[in-house]
Amino acid sequence: MRHLIAFVTALCALISLSTAATAAFETRATAAYVLDQTTGTVLLSKNAETPLPPASMSKLMTLNMLFEALRDGRVSLDTQFTVSTKAKNMGGSTMFLDETDRPTVAQLIQGIIVQSGNDACVVVAEGLAGTEDAFARLMNQRAQALGMTSSTFANASGWPNPNQRMSMKDLATLANRLITEFPEYYGYFGQPEFDFDGRAPQNRFNRNPLLRLNIGADGLKTGHTQEAGYGLVGSAVQGNRRVIVVISGLNSEAERAEEAERLVNWAFRQFIQRTVVKADARLTDTQVWLGDAHRVGLVAGEDVNLLVPAVLQGEISATVEYETPVTAPVTKGQPLGELVIDMPDMEQVRVPLLAENDVAKGGFLPRLRTAATVLFEKINSEAAGL
Repeated sequence: MRHLIAFVTALCALISLSTAATAAFETRATAAYVLDQTTGTVLLSKNAETPLPPASMSKLMTLNMLFEALRDGRVSLDTQFTVSTKAKNMGGSTMFLDETDRPTVAQLIQGIIVQSGNDACVVVAEGLAGTEDAFARLMNQRAQALGMTSSTFANASGWPNPNQRMSMKDLATLANRLITEFPEYYGYFGQPEFDFDGRAPQNRFNRNPLLRLNIGADGLKTGHTQEAGYGLVGSAVQGNRRVIVVISGLNSEAERAEEAERLVNWAFRQFIQRTVVKADARLTDTQVWLGDAHRVGLVAGEDVNLLVPAVLQGEISATVEYETPVTAPVTKGQPLGELVIDMPDMEQVRVPLLAENDVAKGGFLPRLRTAATVLFEKINSEAAGL
């Protein structure tokens, strides 16, 4: 039987509430997604699961594939790739590579991140998969495996194509992966400038406007096509918090820069982190059948840290959901329920609750007691129905 217990008082005591409202952020972006990466809290979601043309922001997937090849040992930072005529002839932003070049993986990473080199993306695709079409198929397979179900790829660079689509949520998922899974390469995203062999001095500066604002920004990628508008996948760290911001559909570079800065500042200034439940603190207990103890406590396995609006309208609603009774044996740490927390204008938080201790199977007397309890409840139920 599923059982629910209201559990509001303790949480409210830890988070000071106000009757004044925190207005939802109104962004000019056609689609946006803001994630507090530290707690996994979604702060803003606007058309975030709609597949849209990602422009050069899809280069992050090409970099992910390259970083995975580095991690697997298939290539090293010193590995040299060849440059095909197709790569050389790519338009848009480039490293100005030609067929005589043998750029290293390290140079290509910088060329993709800083110079947004379409030619560098084709070089990587052909170097890892033989052809760009084959690489795009691998990108699609990998995206599905990573849970990026609103993403499809037709090329490695983000060149306009009706089959090149990503959602803002998928881009945030990808950004989070690059930050957490590849810290040894993530520093490239904060590099302010790069010019391969002095060929493109006018294109040597990183286009991410957040990097120049002294707000803790350290990545990741901008994008622009006529169809997509101006977009950005950004991340910044302040104190012990990291925020990921994804926007698309802005009308100009200036509007993109202004909106990205507004979102980062809003995410850091309008939300605060609170520890609302300590690890191993008993929230409730549940009945145990056929055990050498009648009940077992339910605890959180780790501290529960919530990101909450600095000014919150309404109340926090929290319940404990759990099965009761549970049948022995019970093992310490065994999942037995969930703490469910709801806050206004925020995604629901569900925290696993675990058995506080072991409960072994009981002997003859506990079994007899359980049988008597079942019989007593049956008699009461039948009497109530008369």
